[in-house]
Amino acid sequence: MIHHYSIPVNDTIRVSEVLARLVNGTVTCFGPYKDSYIVWFGDEQGTAIEVYPAGTEMVPGTENQPSGFVHNPGYTGYTATHAAVSVPCTRDEIFSLAREQGWRAVELPRGGFDVIEFWIENRVMIELLTPDMAGDYLTVACKYRK
Repeated sequence: MIHHYSIPVNDTIRVSEVLARLVNGTVTCFGPYKDSYIVWFGDEQGTAIEVYPAGTEMVPGTENQPSGFVHNPGYTGYTATHAAVSVPCTRDEIFSLAREQGWRAVELPRGGFDVIEFWIENRVMIELLTPDMAGDYLTVACKYRK
């Protein structure tokens, strides 16, 4: 189970608020790095998305020290890292929110289930699954259950 993951964005508070709308979640400041936030889904698994300023890179700590953060001014804003996230929203709500923000959103097949590619700031993609899409996803995923 994945409890949280992080994404880099230009406007950390705006993106955090949009994500909170998608999941009916709560936004709080996130202390490890300046201008960072965390979106809490409010579920029993503690699911969350950490939102860092674009260009933030996490680097290993030394010896017993925690990881650190540096800023890479040459960061392009694109990343292959993404997640599929179940949301309580309808397709119409997702597409409406994307249009409101000026962000790309498109429904696409993924082999037995569909997802909505939701392009945050038109750079960072998350795959959103409505409740019916999540059901189809689980049908496919459960074939690999051990």
